[in-house]
Amino acid sequence: MTAFSPFNITLWYATAAPAPKTERLEGSVRADVCIVGAGYTGLTTALELAKAGVRVVLLEREEAGFGGSGRNAGHCTPTFTHYSLPELRRMLGEPWAERLIERQTRANDRVAAMIRDYQIDCEWVQNGYVMGAPHPRALDTIREKVKTYNAVGARTRFIDRDEVADLTGSPRFQGGWLHEEAGHLNPLGYARGLARAVLQEGAKLFTGSAATSCERDAAGGWKVATPAGHVITDKVIFTTGAYTVGGWPKLDRTFKIQRVFVAATQVLSPETRVRVLPNNTTIHDGRGDIFVYKYNAEGRIVASMFPMGRRGREMAYTRQVMSERLKWLHPQIREEIRWDYIWFGELDMQYRTVPRFYALAPGVVALTGLSGRGVPTGSMLGSILSEWALDRPEGELALKLEPLKAAPFYMTFGPALTLRYHRLRDNLATRLSGTPLPPHA
Repeated sequence: MTAFSPFNITLWYATAAPAPKTERLEGSVRADVCIVGAGYTGLTTALELAKAGVRVVLLEREEAGFGGSGRNAGHCTPTFTHYSLPELRRMLGEPWAERLIERQTRANDRVAAMIRDYQIDCEWVQNGYVMGAPHPRALDTIREKVKTYNAVGARTRFIDRDEVADLTGSPRFQGGWLHEEAGHLNPLGYARGLARAVLQEGAKLFTGSAATSCERDAAGGWKVATPAGHVITDKVIFTTGAYTVGGWPKLDRTFKIQRVFVAATQVLSPETRVRVLPNNTTIHDGRGDIFVYKYNAEGRIVASMFPMGRRGREMAYTRQVMSERLKWLHPQIREEIRWDYIWFGELDMQYRTVPRFYALAPGVVALTGLSGRGVPTGSMLGSILSEWALDRPEGELALKLEPLKAAPFYMTFGPALTLRYHRLRDNLATRLSGTPLPPHA
C-alpha cells in the first residue's frame, strides 16, 4: 500500500459496489496461464482467456483494483496523451503504430461492451470529453486533433467558444475539442465488476497472494510462488504496472513513478450542478499542467492534478489551489467548496507514454508503462496479451515484444520537468494573447 494514499480513504472505496468473494492461494494449483496483477490489464486478459476456454489463475497481492485501476480519477477517453498520432507513427513505425492506434481509439467500445455484457455496476456514462483551448494558440492544435483522430474513425469535432461554454458551463475557453465517445465511471467499481466477470467465466482469482518468485519447474513449465502456495503453469503474464513488487528480477526498473492526486468535493447543490458541467462531460482545461474533472454519480466533482512544489505536499494549500482553480473556471459557483476526499496514486511512466511489452523468458512476458492512460488502455491491452497467450504470431500482435530494459535515468526527473516546461509555455502563450491566467498558474 502506498504511503501517500491508504486505499480505504478514497471516494471509490466508499462508493463502489462490493468486491466479489475471493480467497488466498494455499497449496498447489495448475493453470495454462498464470497472470500476476489484478488491475484492468490483468483482469481483461484473464477474461479474454477464460472465455476462450483457457485455464487461468490470476494472482493479486492485495485486492482486485488495488493499484492504479482502483484509485484513478475514472476518466475513460480513448486517446493518447503526450504524442500526436503522426508523432506516434514516426516513433513506433508500421505496422505497430497503426495497430496500437486502432486498439486505443476503439477501447471505449470494449469498455462499454464489458459493462453491458456483465452488467457491471460502476456509474458508467458516455457523455463525451472536452479539452478546452485556454488561449488562441491552442486552437490550431485542437483542429489538428480533430483531423487526425477522425481519420482513424473516432467521433470528434471542433467546438467554438459559445458551444464549449454551453457544454462545460465555463467561460474560460477559446474553443475546444469534443470527443463524443469518451465516458467516465467509478474505476474501482469497474475493476470489481471485471473481477466478478472473470470468476463467472471460470477463471480462478486469488487475492492476498503476492507472487514472490517465478522459476522453471521440473517439467519445463513455470512455478509461480506465493507465501502460502504456488501455481504450476505453461505461461506467465506480469501486469502489475506501477505497483510491481518482486515477482521477476528488475521488472520494477522498467518504468519510473510519477505521482498524481485525485480529490472529490462534497455533493454539490442542484443549483451549481445545473450551471457547472450541465451535460456531465469530462473536462480537461487544456493546460500542460492539467486540471481534469467530472462528476461522480452522487454529484461530487472529482478532479485530478499532478503534485508540483507545495501542491500535493501541503494538504491545506493543495485544497486551496484546487478550489480556486475550479471557481476561476466556473465563477458561477457560489457555494463554498470542500474537498471531502483526497488521495494519491502512482503511474508507471515511460518516455514514449505507451505501454512496453517485454519478453522475459520463453513463455513469460510482462507489460508496464501505461503512463496514466489506465481505463481505456488497460481495458484494451487484455486483447493483445490474450492473443499472445493463444499463440498468435509475434509479428501480428499490436505491441512489439522487446527485451527487458530499464527506464533511462532521466525519467526519474523528466516527467516533473516536462510538466513545468508545459506550464511555462502555456503561461507565456496565455500572457501574449492577453487571456487571463488562472490562480496559482
